[in-house]
Amino acid sequence: MREQIIAALKTVYDPEVPVNIWELGLIYGLEVDEAGHARIRMTLTAPNCPVAGSLPAEVDRKARGVPGVTDVTLEVVFDPPWDKSRMSPAAKLALGLDDVIPIRRLNR
Repeated sequence: MREQIIAALKTVYDPEVPVNIWELGLIYGLEVDEAGHARIRMTLTAPNCPVAGSLPAEVDRKARGVPGVTDVTLEVVFDPPWDKSRMSPAAKLALGLDDVIPIRRLNR
């Protein structure tokens, strides 16, 4: 069930960034017990994020939509603060961050 919730969370995007919240590293924790209770710990890219009211609600809705999920406890935290080191290599590549693949320059 955990993998199904992850797949659902990968359909949630921060509207300011064209990468899903899972790859962005906004999900700090995800646990699912045998009864189907999902516990999600997440953050936002910044405390004053314009989607602070809507993004957590969308995460909750997507998780509840997974078959077998009986309840969701969602906690939004800001400690530790989010930074780009939490992003997956795929997210860094999609955003064109230059520290994903070291480029070796050739002198001619």
